[in-house]
Amino acid sequence: MLIIAEDIHFAQLLDAEAQLSFVVAEGGLETPEVLAMLKGLAVGVRRQFSPAAWLISEDGEVIGLCSLMSAPDDDGVVSIGYGIAASRRGRGAAGRAVADVLRWAMSEPRVTAVAAETSVHNIASQRVLEGNSFVRVGTRIDDEDGELICWKALAAD
Repeated sequence: MLIIAEDIHFAQLLDAEAQLSFVVAEGGLETPEVLAMLKGLAVGVRRQFSPAAWLISEDGEVIGLCSLMSAPDDDGVVSIGYGIAASRRGRGAAGRAVADVLRWAMSEPRVTAVAAETSVHNIASQRVLEGNSFVRVGTRIDDEDGELICWKALAAD
C-alpha cells in the first residue's frame, strides 16, 4: 500500500529521537544522507506537482519509499525511483509498490507514462519493472552509478 509521504514523514525518518507516527522495518529504510536527498527532491517536485513521494507500507509497517524524480515533463512523463528496506527485500513488495504507482498514474490526467532507471547489475529491480509492463527504451551512463538501463511504461496500459 502506498501512503503519500509528506514533509513530516521525512522529518520523522531523519530524526533518530522523533516519536514516529508509523512503524519502520527493522534496520530502517535508508541512510540519513539518502533520506535527506529524497526529502529535498520531494519538496522540489511538490512545488509543481503532487504527490511527490510515497511510503511503501505492508502489514502495518513502512518498508520502503517511492519518489517522483521530477514533475511531469512536457510529454506527461514522470520518472520514479524506489527502494525497499534491506530486511524486507525479496518478498515482492517492490513489484506491488510499482504496480500501485502505475495504477495511480493511470488515474492522473497529467501523466502519460512512467519512466525508471536501473543499474545493469540490479537484476532484481529489472525484474520488478519487467513484471509491471515496463519496456527497455535505452541506456545511459551516470557519473555515480555507471551504466543504467532506461525503462518506460505507458500510464494507459
